[in-house]
Amino acid sequence: MPSPTQAKHIRRQRRARRVRRRIRGTTDRPRLSVFRSHRHISVQLIDDARGVTLTAVSDAGFRPPKPGSGRSALLPGKPKGKSNRADRAAWVGARLAAQAIARGIRAARFDRGRYRYHGLVAAVAAGARKGGLEV
Repeated sequence: MPSPTQAKHIRRQRRARRVRRRIRGTTDRPRLSVFRSHRHISVQLIDDARGVTLTAVSDAGFRPPKPGSGRSALLPGKPKGKSNRADRAAWVGARLAAQAIARGIRAARFDRGRYRYHGLVAAVAAGARKGGLEV
């Protein structure tokens, strides 16, 4: 009998496998995989046929725009100098889309992993779409 912590880990892995059973990334349309930690969110494009990560982005490099810097276009609808976690997630998606398009990738399969398509995960997908990636 697994401990409660082990049981939780097993359930998380089972959910992720259930989603990934149907999603496979190819060279033409790689898998856009999302990972959420307590503080950060990171995404990567994975070619499952070759077993390689094509590009990856994390919100560790995100800095909200400073007042008067002219970077408020990055976060439309928000006061200058303010940001929230959803803004960070959208920024990550848009940044990944820019890197993917620079590599000649126009479309990806969205892999939400063990997370619900809600909140931050949906914001990543919206940011990637806004950046020009077909998700």
